[in-house]
Amino acid sequence: MSKRICIVGAGTAGLHLGLHLLRHGVEVTLFTERTPDEQRRSKVLSTVAHHAVTVERERALGVDHWPVEEHGYPGHQYRVGPGPEPTAFEGLLHAPSRAVDYRIYQPRLTEDFAERGGELVFGRLSPGDIPSLASRFDLIVVCTGRGPFAEMFDRDPEHSPFDRPRRALCAGLFTGIAQQPVPNVTFHICPGAGEMIEIPTWTDGGQVMALVIENHYGSDLEALAATPYEEDPKAYRDLALDLLHDHYPACFERIDPAEFGPLDGPRGIIQGAVTPVVRRTHTVLDDGTVVLALGDAHVTVDPLLGQGANMASHAAWVLAEEIVRQDVFDRRFVEHVDRRREDRVLSATRTTNMLMENLETLPEDFLGFLGELSRNRSLADEFTKWFNYPECFWDDLADPRRTRAWVARHTPDPV
Repeated sequence: MSKRICIVGAGTAGLHLGLHLLRHGVEVTLFTERTPDEQRRSKVLSTVAHHAVTVERERALGVDHWPVEEHGYPGHQYRVGPGPEPTAFEGLLHAPSRAVDYRIYQPRLTEDFAERGGELVFGRLSPGDIPSLASRFDLIVVCTGRGPFAEMFDRDPEHSPFDRPRRALCAGLFTGIAQQPVPNVTFHICPGAGEMIEIPTWTDGGQVMALVIENHYGSDLEALAATPYEEDPKAYRDLALDLLHDHYPACFERIDPAEFGPLDGPRGIIQGAVTPVVRRTHTVLDDGTVVLALGDAHVTVDPLLGQGANMASHAAWVLAEEIVRQDVFDRRFVEHVDRRREDRVLSATRTTNMLMENLETLPEDFLGFLGELSRNRSLADEFTKWFNYPECFWDDLADPRRTRAWVARHTPDPV
């Protein structure tokens, strides 16, 4: 039986879904606003790492163009506090992760999709265009949560505890930051002010540092999101250097002020905020055609733990397998998809939301857990590994009793 699938949006979710379906001879049409060349010339799209589970899927799809042996990193470093003696510890991943500028990654995969027989349609769609596509396709998958497409799927209040952003965000690719001897990701935590994640990232110009700066509202760090870079790049750079010096000195020490700044100037930095939200998984058109939400259209998560693209890739893989396995794309089909993707997607969302809240309020049990991580390398390694498996994160963090049991499993019995 031939199957005709429409995908709206060429981010990680849409590309991984489309490439997987092509491997199984499914007819796929991918609608996207920008050509590969337009993507390459665009403002930085995201600053994200793909964890080993996602890299493994890329290998299976034949799109592992940036091998982790050359472009990956082995683990995470964690630093809590800006003072002269911060709490510092590290954890190893079970396999390397990797970060690539999406202005390289997404155009290359879009070209892979076309070369393998997928149909590409360039141009802007609106939700009002979706019903007109129904007669041409057996299933429509919306992978973009930006603008009016987000309104196609109702907010799920049970899993959406916030009605506003929790962080003022500034992220970008920066030159002038020396790489560390071991090119790990570094999580900096400045209690009461914000968090910052350093991610070694491959770009057209080689390896640079991505900074994801999560600023608490009301702290002086909020200025990094609220002050438009384009209005006065030099003043912004000076502001950033001052704030990094005060709040993230371990990063500041590796900065050459004369070389520091966003790669590609205004195109290398994004500023704004994200309201975390989970939306209903699908809607049904008047003619019975299912429109399924995937990726950002389904769940929008704060970038604190870097889960967005990784859980989108997982959900795309699950969806592709179900499309190949089944012949009818109805509500029962959606139930099968939802059952298989729900645990990872919701666990990533819940864990990110919980950690954002705890990093603001700093409850005693959370501070105690950070202390245990700093003293127990086995625990820190598993904590780091769970970035690949957010459902395991949630298994161990959903309740203080679970967290205490997790710590106990990694604590040797007294002699």
